[in-house]
Amino acid sequence: MNIEELVGQDFSGVISVRKGEEIMLRNSYGYADINNKIPNEIETKFATASAGKVFVAVSILQLIQKGRLNLNDTIGNILDFDLKAIDKKITIRQLLNHTSGIPDYFDESTMEECAELWQDFPNYKIRKSMDLVPLFIDKPMMYKAGEQFQYNNTGFVVLGLIIEKITGMLFDDYLSKNVFEPCGMVNTGYYELDRLPAKCANAYIYDTQRKEFYTNIYSVDAKGTGAGGAFTTVIDVEKFWDNLLNGKLLPPDLLREMLSLQSSDGDDYYGYGIWLEKTKEGTLEPWFQGCDPGVSFLSSYDRNQKINITIISNTGNDVWEIKRDIINRMR
Repeated sequence: MNIEELVGQDFSGVISVRKGEEIMLRNSYGYADINNKIPNEIETKFATASAGKVFVAVSILQLIQKGRLNLNDTIGNILDFDLKAIDKKITIRQLLNHTSGIPDYFDESTMEECAELWQDFPNYKIRKSMDLVPLFIDKPMMYKAGEQFQYNNTGFVVLGLIIEKITGMLFDDYLSKNVFEPCGMVNTGYYELDRLPAKCANAYIYDTQRKEFYTNIYSVDAKGTGAGGAFTTVIDVEKFWDNLLNGKLLPPDLLREMLSLQSSDGDDYYGYGIWLEKTKEGTLEPWFQGCDPGVSFLSSYDRNQKINITIISNTGNDVWEIKRDIINRMR
């Protein structure tokens, strides 16, 4: 079975496909640094945008396991800053499943590009989750808490702030110690764009007028927050799946709840911090994704077929189409 031929010549990034213990495809394409012709490698670290929400969700559920939080705890009883018009009775559960109605600093249903955020508020100021609060704190609720499902970035920024309030640690330090290190994810972390470690790929946007690529350093947060922004590798993502599904990060009851249907708008299905895809057999299989200017990421795990697909692009390629093509070829 040749699935490599499904990868277009313009693809830049890394693709890994596993079926059980067998590696069906694992290869890198394109450049981490276009101008200096530095190629992407399997070990290259890539930005993953909103994919980091799943790591935040695991950390919150770990704190619930330890008795330090409860799914029904409210933000008004945890956070110590003025929430203004934001409903203080929003629960942890509603933040995790995108039903909180909290004002979204980046409402993907109305804004086309996150670069729009930085016209009045420079992106280089975003170095921690609290730095995003001015972008949503004066806005009204989007709808009554619990009323509907609507994907919401602010909700996970607030979850990051809750981790910091409960633990006394920056959320990314807490994730490193309690999620990444236990999984052996040594090449995963939240890095500042002007202080990237070695072997990180630049993320590129194509300028159609000048017909050239430019980096996204003025289009995204200078450092990721609870809403996303982790850098990782396909190998580390696979380690995360293995440890999550083997019960090494969460006990069976919380893992089952995380991967069960918690909210839906009829078309999309969501657990806690993770998307769910309905299969032909009627089961719901987990996947997570991320998309920013110059960034596209998708990783899915079909537990019935034991097929794990991870696709990362640093030029915003259509990873969703590639995944569909791979699945159709493997059937």
